[in-house]
Amino acid sequence: MSARIRVASYNLRGLKDDATAAAEVVRRLDPDVLLLQEVPRHPFSRGRIARFAGRCGLRWSGRTRRLSGTGMMTSPRVVASRSVDRKLPVPLRANPRSYTTARVTVPGGREITMVSVHLSLLADERLAHATRILHELSVEPASADGPFVLGGDLNESSQGRAWHVLGERLPQVTPERPTFPAAGPKHWIDAIFASAELTVLPHQEVVLERELLTAATDHLPVWFDLEVSHPTEHAAR
Repeated sequence: MSARIRVASYNLRGLKDDATAAAEVVRRLDPDVLLLQEVPRHPFSRGRIARFAGRCGLRWSGRTRRLSGTGMMTSPRVVASRSVDRKLPVPLRANPRSYTTARVTVPGGREITMVSVHLSLLADERLAHATRILHELSVEPASADGPFVLGGDLNESSQGRAWHVLGERLPQVTPERPTFPAAGPKHWIDAIFASAELTVLPHQEVVLERELLTAATDHLPVWFDLEVSHPTEHAAR
């Protein structure tokens, strides 16, 4: 037995645009795991994020929003646990940076570590943070011996050093196409990577009108589907 799950990544730009349009984009994508960047961080944003999750038909832990705006939402089709924000070092008075991790399980299937990242605007900092994230995942007991998926807004092209570091460790699994700005995409800066041991399925397009995408936020979403096998089936292969 196996299950198909969809993982998407989306930069919400703080929900400063049309949150209803953004929720419609998410509903059409129908992800099981939604990796988020630029989730609102102000002290009174909790209710707004919870309402957004409800409009998307997703669950939000309520924990991931205060460090730097990365977060995660999941569908009722999967079980998420151990959702954690991990702070990344930045200079004094610089914009805070972090990444969000959670363990996600399809009932009867494998446990996968999901990671949402939003890298810096500074090239050296992006490289340092990408390297640190991969190292911390490699020594974390929950993810060191299991598969993981990492995605988000990398703030650089596939020619960048941070992208190269991530790509050396994890195959890129989303299509190669521009994701920013949504109104007229010219730059490919959003992507998802996944452990080679995971079974990535052929990409499925979703109908998303340009007007809807432009109203929602300034990034386009990225997504991919994977097949998750029962642990005993995986071991038997």
